[in-house]
Amino acid sequence: MSSAKTATSKNQGGIQSLEIGLSILDVLIEYNEPMMLKDIAQAMQMHPAKTHRYLVSLIRKKYARQLDDGRYKVGERVSALAYTGFNQNNTFERLKLIANEIKDLLNCGVQIAKWFNDGPVVIHLVEPDSPISIITRIGSRMPLTTSATGRLFASYQPDNIIKPLVSTEWQNKVESPSSHLAQKNDLVTNWQDFTQLQAEIRKQGYAAVTGVLFMGINAISIPVFLAQTAEPTDALSINVSDNSILPESHRLLEYAVTVIGTTEQLPASKHHQIAKKILAIAERYQMV
Repeated sequence: MSSAKTATSKNQGGIQSLEIGLSILDVLIEYNEPMMLKDIAQAMQMHPAKTHRYLVSLIRKKYARQLDDGRYKVGERVSALAYTGFNQNNTFERLKLIANEIKDLLNCGVQIAKWFNDGPVVIHLVEPDSPISIITRIGSRMPLTTSATGRLFASYQPDNIIKPLVSTEWQNKVESPSSHLAQKNDLVTNWQDFTQLQAEIRKQGYAAVTGVLFMGINAISIPVFLAQTAEPTDALSINVSDNSILPESHRLLEYAVTVIGTTEQLPASKHHQIAKKILAIAERYQMV
């Protein structure tokens, strides 16, 4: 009986080092902003060197991460754990988690846009830690022909919806056409070129622009499909380049997540590589 009580006492004692590590994680979560090592150590009333060893382990397991300036913040695994606590049908909460994780990875601005009758509208923004701010604002309607967000939506909506909208955009750019016939011919040519762009976007699974909408600013936009089945559902299906998740006829592009940064942050030569990384983040949050 005595040995049984001793064993029970040991089991209830727990593992002190694990509890200390989780307490450090609690500090990062509660502060909710990047922290210096000395501030974490002070909050824990622990020597900075010892605190650093625990942080190294948390970083290895992706529960914490260290920024370029040396500060520490929660890692992607914390976001994933938070995700499991949400209602699995809460699309917008999942989108915000995706956007925040992309921002943490690239230190770029991220916007979430939703499709409305007259085009995509920005419904949420995540500002980067750097002083460079996102140019667009919540409520902004993104152009279909010159923005990554707009081009993405234009590539997955039916032509009978998209063609009149993009034609209007092109017509608004022509201040004084030489003749109505010339303007009409230009629209035909533009639409032919645009359909080729749509096909390319669908093939690669994302849209990108380099300084088209704003000089020196690049953007990459990935699609989030709302699965349409016989039963109403809010399940997310993240598009990949082979479009194999759901049949195209049963897919509705309702949201887009767009990362926005400078030409140095999002160089054109690395767009495909960056797009794969942000698609991988989005895929971790889809409902299975």
